[in-house]
This record gives sequence, C-alpha cells and structure tokens, in this order.
Amino acid sequence: MTTDSTQPAVQAFHDPATGTVSYVVWDRATRRAAIVDPVLDYDAAVARTSTRSAERLLACIEAEGLAVDWILETHAHADHLSAARHLQSRAGGQVAIGARIQEVQARFGALFDLRGDAAPVAQDFDRLLEDGETIALGGLAIEAMAVPGHTPADLAYRIGDAVFVGDTLFMPDVGTARADFPGGDAHALYRSIRRLLDLPGAMRLFVCHDYPPDGRAPAWCATVAEQRAHNIHVHDGVDEAAFVARRQARDATLGAPALILPSLQVNIRGGRLPKPQANGLAYLRIPLDAIGAAPAQA
Repeated sequence: MTTDSTQPAVQAFHDPATGTVSYVVWDRATRRAAIVDPVLDYDAAVARTSTRSAERLLACIEAEGLAVDWILETHAHADHLSAARHLQSRAGGQVAIGARIQEVQARFGALFDLRGDAAPVAQDFDRLLEDGETIALGGLAIEAMAVPGHTPADLAYRIGDAVFVGDTLFMPDVGTARADFPGGDAHALYRSIRRLLDLPGAMRLFVCHDYPPDGRAPAWCATVAEQRAHNIHVHDGVDEAAFVARRQARDATLGAPALILPSLQVNIRGGRLPKPQANGLAYLRIPLDAIGAAPAQA
C-alpha cells in the first residue's frame, strides 16, 4: 500500500471461495472512503447467506476511522452476490454502477421473469455513472471509465494513480475476462483493455478476481507497464483480430460460473435480496434449460 499522501490508500480483501478481490480505498487527508465490489458470502448447497467477507471490510473501515461515501460496483457480477446493501445499512454510502446496467437489467429481468415490485429498475442503484463522469472522494476524484466487453455495463474506476478494472483484465499470467455472456463482445473487450493500457505505465491496475496458477499466491495489482509487457492474452503486439480469435476459442471451453443464477438476480437489483414471502422466507428463482442458450433467448 503506497504511503504517498497525494494518492489513495488501498486495502484489498481476497475471497478464496470465489476468487473475488474487494477493496476499501480512501483519501488519506479526509478519511472519506469507497468500497469496491464487496462480496456477500453464499453457501449454494443450503442457499444460506452470511456476511463474513463484508465484516472484514467493516473492520478495516472502523480501524482506519473512515467514512464511507461510495459503494462501487464494476458490473453486475455472475460469480458472487453483492454485499452492497448490507454494507450500506452498516456504514452508509451510495451504491453506484455504470448507466448501461439498465441493458443488463432488462435482459436478465426477463430471464428470471421478475415483475412488479421484483422487477429490476434503475432506482435499484443510488447512482448510475456515465463514461467520463467524476464523483468526489474527499479531496480526490473518482473517474468512471466505460470498459464494455465482459458485459455492456462494465466500468473501471480511476482514483489518482489507481484504477479498479473489474473483469476486464486479470493478473498478467492469467490474462483477460471472458466475453461470452449475453451482451458480451470480445471486440469491445479488446478496445476497452487497450484504453486501460494507454494509461501511464506506472498506473496501478487493481483486478476484481485472481485465479492464480499452481505455486503462486493470490495477487491483485499490476502496473500498466507490467500488463503491457506480460499479459498472456493482450500484451503489446497482440492485435484485435488475434485477441478476439483467442478469446472466443477459450470462451467456447468455459462452463457457466457456479453462482451465476443466484448472483445475477440479486446483483441486477443493487445487491437487494428478494422480499420474504408470507411464510417469512425469501426465494431465488432457478430457470430451467436457460443458461447456455443463444443470447437472444437469455
């Protein structure tokens, strides 16, 4: 963690169950903080949620004497449930995501047949951010950077010398995110990645997931220069056609994320869990024979 007072402080939290890395980032001068991509723990075998991962973030916030202004989602995740609303209830802050989340909400709201009060709407998030829009974090600025490709709504967040890139890039020895979800586009992903790699070489890029090769501990930060030199999918010299061919070939071999069905129906609603029914229990929906169908059917 850098000690330069003109740059944000960043504390990372790795969740081994999903490979997700969440962050607490703050302005050292004002102690104003943002949380990036928080995880709500979910045991799929018994459909039970817990807040163990979120409590780690809250402990950091308390220990550092921080005030939370923002809970930032890089996109609607398909591999973990968001703890955004739990954290908001405990620490405050506004939940923000890219404005194109409305496209994702429409697609997956239809898949899960979410209607009436259960239907996802823009107001499920407190703030929808457009490309290039800035919001304040104490004396620092958070710049929203649209990086579509993995999904249409992906955003990266630039804060000083740190960029939280979501699922565009992974660590250099892992490569890049898949682009085969409904609304995904390998061509758009390449262009988004090149936008990130055109930033100054010393910029720190913080990834949302790490799936380390055998023998390497989890990691989550590489500089632009390191990514340009060593990323196995998109280092300098790899053109768009070569990247797209490799990305599409690899995506064709990948199965669906284990938590795609529970996570998406929660995450398109800003981390809100379904309302309890008359018996006091809340229920998630499991659409049969839907995942893996053509995007137009999803």
